[in-house]
Amino acid sequence: MTHVVTTDTQHVKFYKARDGRTVAMLVGAGFDEYAQFPPFIDTPAERAHLEKAYSPETLERERETKAHLTDDEFPLQVILLNRDPGATTKAHYHIVERHSTCPTRHQVLLCQRGAARVGVYTVEGEHLGDVRLGPGDLILMCEGHKVEFLEQGTKLVEIKQGPFPETDEKDKVMLR
Repeated sequence: MTHVVTTDTQHVKFYKARDGRTVAMLVGAGFDEYAQFPPFIDTPAERAHLEKAYSPETLERERETKAHLTDDEFPLQVILLNRDPGATTKAHYHIVERHSTCPTRHQVLLCQRGAARVGVYTVEGEHLGDVRLGPGDLILMCEGHKVEFLEQGTKLVEIKQGPFPETDEKDKVMLR
């Protein structure tokens, strides 16, 4: 079920390098464009896939309450859920099928309060733009970035792939 999402929407903006690779993805707190992203239920195979994980009464609502925003090959998957009270998935866990071939460790910043500015850079050092994060905004960073805290009390949650290398020097490549 590989998919490629390349279109910006009102609340999702993709930052792309010149060769088309995704460098970052901003998800605004007001996101409600679920139907524009997978999972789709347009074919019998797509419907059968979802029927394995969801009860029949919630299957149709998946188009309006779940959005897979990242390509399947990304080492971090960003999925937004906005389910109805009582909506339930079947009990499950996730297995590692393959390791990512991405040359960089991806990370997510989620702004809980305050504001921050994130500079988005390619691994070659090209500045693709700045993103302002406010409460509820999220950014997935696949390559270079710079973070500036703009307000007192700003709180960001950082999620990135592990394990962490033994030293900071083995973890980072500094851009000019």
